[in-house]
Amino acid sequence: MSEINFAKLEALSDLCTPWCIHTVGTLRIADHISEGIDHIDDLAKASGSDAYVLHNVMRHLVSKGVFEETEPGQFALNDVSRGLLEPSHRPNLIGIGGRMAYAWGTLPTYVRTGTSGYHEQFGLPFWEDLAVNPDVGQSFDDLMGKAGHGVPDPNFPITGDWDLVQTVVDVGGGTGAMLAEILSARPHIHGTLVDLPGTVARSAEVFQDAGVSDRVTAVGQSFFDPLPAGADIYLLKKVLGNWPDKDKKEILLRCAEAARPSGRIVIMGGVTPDEEAHHLSIEMVLLGGKPIPLSEFKEMAREVGLEVSAAQKHGGFLVECQPI
Repeated sequence: MSEINFAKLEALSDLCTPWCIHTVGTLRIADHISEGIDHIDDLAKASGSDAYVLHNVMRHLVSKGVFEETEPGQFALNDVSRGLLEPSHRPNLIGIGGRMAYAWGTLPTYVRTGTSGYHEQFGLPFWEDLAVNPDVGQSFDDLMGKAGHGVPDPNFPITGDWDLVQTVVDVGGGTGAMLAEILSARPHIHGTLVDLPGTVARSAEVFQDAGVSDRVTAVGQSFFDPLPAGADIYLLKKVLGNWPDKDKKEILLRCAEAARPSGRIVIMGGVTPDEEAHHLSIEMVLLGGKPIPLSEFKEMAREVGLEVSAAQKHGGFLVECQPI
C-alpha cells in the first residue's frame, strides 16, 4: 500500500486559512497597512475589530506566508498580501462576495440532489434573494461587469448579414451594456432589453451614455413569461448555464414562441462542445445550473420547436437556432 500524504490532505481541507483571508479582505487590512497603519492595536481600531482576535488571525496568515510580522504586533505586506490591494483579488464578505462564500456550505445538498441548496442558507433561491436585496443584486452586476454579464462583445458572428437585422431582444440582458454595444455598432437596429424590473431600472444610464436611448425599449419581467414577439434575433448571453435543464427548456420555449416564424435565437454561454469537460463552479452551487453538451442541447431544442443552424467557437461557444 502506498504511503498516505496526510500533510497534503490537511492543507487541502483547511478552512481556517481561506476564512481568515476573506475576513482580512473584508476588513481591508492590507489597505490599512499600505497606508502606514501597521501595529495590531491601530489596525484593530481602523478596522473596527477586536485586537486580540485580529492578532491571532494575522499570525495565522503570517504562518501561511500571507503577511510578515516584522516585530511583535507589527505587520507588513509581502508579495502575497499585496494582491489584496487589488479590488479584483480582494475577498469581500459583504454583498455578493458573502453570498458566494457562504453558499459553499450548501454544496452537500447540490451533490446529493443535483439542485441548489442556496435557499437553505439565505431563505430564498438566488435570483429571488437578489431581487429583494437590491444592494446585493447591484454588487452581483458590478462583479460581473457593467452589463451584469461580463465584457460586451457586439461583434459575434451570425448566419447571414447583420445589415438585414432590424430588431434584437436581449433576454436576461442585465443592465443593458451588451445591447448598448450592439446598437452603437449598428445604427439601423432597434433593441429590447428584458430582465427583472430592479435590473432594467439601472439600464437607463447605460443606454444614455451610449447614445442609443431612442432605439431601446426596456421591459422589466421574468423571461419565463411570454417575451416581446417578432424580433429578428433573441440573444441569450450567459443565461442558459445558470439554470437546471427543466428551466433551460422553458426559457428556450419562450424564445421559440416569440421568434416564430422567422426570427432566430443566439446563445452565448451555457452550451459546450460535446468533447469539453465540465468542472464544478460557483454558479452551479448558487443556482443548480450546469452547461449542456451540444448533442443534448440539440435534442432539447427540437422538443421546443427549434433546430440548431450553426455552432462555433467565438471566445466561448456560440450556438444559433431557428424555429422549425
